[in-house]
Amino acid sequence: MTIYRGTFVDCPDDPFAGGALRTLTEGAIVVRDGVIVARGPWDVTVADFPDEPRVELTGGLVVPGFVDTHVHYPQLRVIGALGRPLLEWLDKRALPEEMRLADDDYAAEIALEFVGSLVRAGTTSALVFGSHFPGAVDQLFAAAEASGLRIASGLVVSDGVLPEPLLTTAERSLADALGLAERWHGRGRLRYAVTPRFSLSCSDALLAACAETRAAVPGSLFTSHVNENVAEIRQVEAQFGTDYVGTYDRHGLLDQRSVLAHNVHPTDAELAVLASRGSAVAHCPCSNSALGSGMFPLRRHVEAGVRFALGTDVGAGVSFSLLREGLQAAFMQLLMGAEGLRLNAAPLLWLATKAGASALGLSDAGDLSVGQQFDAVWLSPVEGTTLDIALRNAADEGDAVSKVFALGGSSDVRRVWVGGGEVWNRRH
Repeated sequence: MTIYRGTFVDCPDDPFAGGALRTLTEGAIVVRDGVIVARGPWDVTVADFPDEPRVELTGGLVVPGFVDTHVHYPQLRVIGALGRPLLEWLDKRALPEEMRLADDDYAAEIALEFVGSLVRAGTTSALVFGSHFPGAVDQLFAAAEASGLRIASGLVVSDGVLPEPLLTTAERSLADALGLAERWHGRGRLRYAVTPRFSLSCSDALLAACAETRAAVPGSLFTSHVNENVAEIRQVEAQFGTDYVGTYDRHGLLDQRSVLAHNVHPTDAELAVLASRGSAVAHCPCSNSALGSGMFPLRRHVEAGVRFALGTDVGAGVSFSLLREGLQAAFMQLLMGAEGLRLNAAPLLWLATKAGASALGLSDAGDLSVGQQFDAVWLSPVEGTTLDIALRNAADEGDAVSKVFALGGSSDVRRVWVGGGEVWNRRH
């Protein structure tokens, strides 16, 4: 058992439905076997556990572990290829790099770099777009297992449009996916995610094989892309004769364990389908800006009752930091005027933590309540930095959270825990 002392801030309840920040200043959280068993004021709580080890986390803020609902493992090294729209960016930057992961040794290098980048950003759980190559997916799962993070991922499948080395068949995709799921699904903190790249690169036969895979792997997730770019959407509609969401829904792929990335240009009918299926959307504001994809209709998602959370979308996204994604989301919503929704401390922290945990089906993560896993991040900037100065002069904890999103990043993550086990320590 361990008692942690610090200022704890979380947002357990949806702020778009009345939830608010919860703060515990000069507080204590007691963790036993990775689970929070008590919380309260330090002086009161520590008296009940006089002989237990204590960990000082004073200064800065302790928040729940960040949850990234959409990030690409093979694209780490192409971050920053700016100035191209989606389809051109894929053709010139992302896909050539992804083909290199056919080499297992190269994939192993990327996997270690990728997992290290997640943990240093304070990400404790992630839904990861894997690789088109089974060996590379094995390398990702192995690195994820060693890191202690909660990772869901899987084989990315396509049978059209992309370069030939990235293509598969319906039969081979099913066999490869089932082999990977048998090795990794449910092993520790790992889960399998059925992952067609996007409808544009998939036939109905391949999407049907994805549905077959899900049926054969209980508890698996489903993830893909939807409604990201106007040119892409037109091609999908011409290819399938239905709207983008419908290409997945007609194969029974949408449910409460489904997460679709982007959804920048949805129709009202598509939002209604997503809401009725309980599916979630990964909002990736930095990527949407970098590729010029458009402005995410957050208000329409809220009003339609569609769940959503934040994703970094590395490598079209420009960092692994959910803090940076939150800041960009807030900026873009302000620029949308009456069509947007203002995002302050509570919704930003919710979207980076509890909303993501909910989208990934992690009912015991995303907040710092009694009974939850101790997935936590101590945000403690280096003394004398702008964020350090701002936090020491914050008006209250809500203002401190806003300052963290405005000024913070991976360099401000000092320590990270998953299930009570420390997975990162900056040590200075």
